[in-house]
Amino acid sequence: MKKIYKSVIFIALSLILSSCEDVIDVDVNTAEPRLVIEASLDWEKGTTGSEQTIKLSMSSPYFSTDTDTSVTGALVTVTNMNSGSVYSFTDENNGSYSIDNFEPIIGNTYQLSVAYNGETYEATETLMEVSSINQINQSIEDGFDDELPEVNIYFDDPAEEENFYLVSFYEIGDMFPFFADVSDEFVNGNEVYYFFEKEEDEDSNMTPFEAGDTVEVKLYGISEQYYRFIRLLIEQYYNSGNPFASNAALIKGNCINLTNPDNYAYGYFRVTEVDIATYTFE
Repeated sequence: MKKIYKSVIFIALSLILSSCEDVIDVDVNTAEPRLVIEASLDWEKGTTGSEQTIKLSMSSPYFSTDTDTSVTGALVTVTNMNSGSVYSFTDENNGSYSIDNFEPIIGNTYQLSVAYNGETYEATETLMEVSSINQINQSIEDGFDDELPEVNIYFDDPAEEENFYLVSFYEIGDMFPFFADVSDEFVNGNEVYYFFEKEEDEDSNMTPFEAGDTVEVKLYGISEQYYRFIRLLIEQYYNSGNPFASNAALIKGNCINLTNPDNYAYGYFRVTEVDIATYTFE
């Protein structure tokens, strides 16, 4: 009887487990592919800023396995609206469009033009200046956890004018940097202090800073228009998974389709000056 009983249980379990292998097709809503424009013309202090790259690709469904979404065959130019100079970017046939004679001029306005698939996209931005990083160091008493080390940066904010900044902290070896948006609303004309502290996070493989870790810090001077865009983007990104956060919404960049406004592009065209510093924890 025991053998018969065990055989019955085995057959029942086999039926249950085999039923779990049924494939269920679920229809998932997908949007039409859109052009994605990654156009960040960043002039690093101490360089000519002549070498610049713009990347074009097509958006794809979340579950798509097609990894090659690069766009080739587009005509990409940037025009200095103050001087009239036109910079034509070379198609590298891999989604990248490059140039080696770009001339960045603080305060000048630049217009991006992308002609692709019979449609023309345009965006306009002004090249913003940024202060140099005065100092970069480490501490443990200024962060959220007084037992974890943080990296600190200090820079001067120009007086009597509105200024906006983007700061990125990237530990060498990490997959992505940490971004922060900063305005001088309450610190106008003073030395600005900002810190970054890493906590233990198994989901993202994040660990606190320790001796020997090297961090690259980038300080960008950005326009108010880009500040408002990146602020929303950062807020949505870092609040993902938070049950009390507001629902994510589509954030449009500044790239407008002149031919067919409804077929807008993703991405943003920015022109910035950036100061870069590195620090190794002791």
